[in-house]
Amino acid sequence: MARIKILTAGESHGKKITGIIEGLPSGLSLNKEKINYQLQRRQKGFGRGGRMQIEKDEVEILSGVRFGKTLGSPITIQISNRDWDNWKKSMAVWGQYKTKPVTVPRPGHADLAGSVKYGTSDIRNILERASARETAMRVAMGAIIREFLNVFGITIVSHITSIHDIVVPLTFQKLSEQPSRDIIKQLSQLAKKAESSSLNCSDPKAEKQMTHKIKMIQEKGDSLGGSFEIAGLGVPIGLGNHISAPSKLDSIIAADMMSIPGIKSVEIGLGAESSTRLGSEMHDPITPGKNGLFERTSNRAGGIEGGISNGEPIIVRAVMKPIPTLIRPLPSVDMVTGKAVKAHKERTDTCSVPSASVVGEAMLAISLGKAFCEKYGGDSIPEIKRHFHGHPVS
Repeated sequence: MARIKILTAGESHGKKITGIIEGLPSGLSLNKEKINYQLQRRQKGFGRGGRMQIEKDEVEILSGVRFGKTLGSPITIQISNRDWDNWKKSMAVWGQYKTKPVTVPRPGHADLAGSVKYGTSDIRNILERASARETAMRVAMGAIIREFLNVFGITIVSHITSIHDIVVPLTFQKLSEQPSRDIIKQLSQLAKKAESSSLNCSDPKAEKQMTHKIKMIQEKGDSLGGSFEIAGLGVPIGLGNHISAPSKLDSIIAADMMSIPGIKSVEIGLGAESSTRLGSEMHDPITPGKNGLFERTSNRAGGIEGGISNGEPIIVRAVMKPIPTLIRPLPSVDMVTGKAVKAHKERTDTCSVPSASVVGEAMLAISLGKAFCEKYGGDSIPEIKRHFHGHPVS
């Protein structure tokens, strides 16, 4: 049994972004259109910048798949950067250094810390890899792992819950005060409404207010953050464990979510609100269920107790800061001259919270895929199915 591992490579304005998935079993059927659909979702969203007008992300699989099915060997994926044509001289792999270096860091970005860490005065060496462009590959890899999870009845949905100070009234967290048998359909319906929205927003009134706010901030040359929720539905009992800190499912999810550029906090279940509850108001009573299994009268824990999935929907909320590249840049210092100047400018979005929610879906798929293979692993889909269906609580 192999463990799922992922690796991405590539720069924002390089020729291609590349990814490798290791550990997926053989015999998994893949659909190229479904992978590309997730890439298209990431590119959409009101408030995105000019880069999304240039790129048309499509996946190219170079290894690990034959006639639409995985072989069990590493899967190599590439996405071409159309903008490479405009950056061939500046981002050339070989040749002489003929481009003007970027020496003024942007507050809130990896520019300053990365340049000091790696001993370079050209910030482009840092910003190209730190760019959120890399998340396109994570979405592609997440789409492949979603196909694996779907075989076992696990689906992932999302919606945004806020842009700046505009908040969506009905959230996954609020629904979690009810028994899961009553909310799974509601979670799916919320997410379906959101998917048809330009902001991945399930509430038309809130979406209208958000759109207006984004337009207003765009004119001011500023940026906006917000929050989103993701739910994993159909997750069985037993993913993750209580035995070691890195193996706890909430630890895995939190780490993967925090790796998304711009994410500043992650909550499982009621999250921060848990601190305001009494124990009797927070924990989810256990009741008898069908076939000798169990049910809960609520899901405030967000589907995870003691680092282990408990059979309820996995509920994750993430908060994204405003994008640090501003049309009207903040004060900074030139790293070469030491003089006070305005920060460097690159192409930027006004708001990319909707895009981040799609990346969040991909990262939850990756988190659950890793934990699922740890629990039910095998070298082929039929072998994993035997393990899964032979388990008493699957």
